[in-house]
Amino acid sequence: MPYLEKTTAQHDADVSIYFEDQGEGQPIILIHGWPLSGAMWEYQTPVLIENGYRVITYDRRGFGKSSRPWNGYEYHTMAEDLNDLIEQLEIEDVILVGFSMGGGELARYVGTFGTSKIDKLVFMSSIAPYLLQTEDNPNGAPNDVFEGMENGIKKDRAGFLKDFGPGFVNYEDNKDRISQAQLDYNFQIAIDASPKGTLDCINAFGRTDLREALKKIDIPTLFIHGDADNIVPIEPSSKQGHSIVENSQLEIIKDAPHGLYVTHKEEVNKILLDFIK
Repeated sequence: MPYLEKTTAQHDADVSIYFEDQGEGQPIILIHGWPLSGAMWEYQTPVLIENGYRVITYDRRGFGKSSRPWNGYEYHTMAEDLNDLIEQLEIEDVILVGFSMGGGELARYVGTFGTSKIDKLVFMSSIAPYLLQTEDNPNGAPNDVFEGMENGIKKDRAGFLKDFGPGFVNYEDNKDRISQAQLDYNFQIAIDASPKGTLDCINAFGRTDLREALKKIDIPTLFIHGDADNIVPIEPSSKQGHSIVENSQLEIIKDAPHGLYVTHKEEVNKILLDFIK
């Protein structure tokens, strides 16, 4: 199995990042959300490959088949992981797609490494630029929300993740679009992740201000969000991001939940292909 062996930081010498590299053509890197893994992209990967793209998925440190280090679950290190992957594969003209928490890697990557190797960006149900409610970010979520998530993980991680799943896809409203088996599969991916990584990532996606990073974006950018997303509110995330990134596109999918990549996969795939083509 292919792994990125970390070499850029001394404390990461024993960290390996699992990735899959399939297809031919312009490279697309798909970055998963919390608390999942690269396996979440199974309904996008074949469509993109069939349309002539090289698709690369990877598991964030602590998740999926990647190493489970004790530290490094903040966006600077996670963007460094993404950069190391791009460097190891020696790819350019890359399209980056970040779902939910994965939008943070996109923003921090551009803020740190620029866009010289990147062609387009897609923020999907993304947390960027800033979820936390502050005086200058009044539409964000109160800190109590993230403290509640952290306490839930600390007290009963399995129970919290089991309860989290239905709201991720608005299951009661989408039973004709998603099965209980898919919920069970998502739970299995989530429960197999590092407990420390699962906990620490809440602080990263919940409290990291990426507004200045988004101001550095100078390439075609798309924001996709569902208007029924009950996990990541659209105002401080995609709508605010769209207002910051000049000439960006915002596509809002009616009645779509947070996990629209699976409940509304046909709509998502069409929007994605129309943009990257």
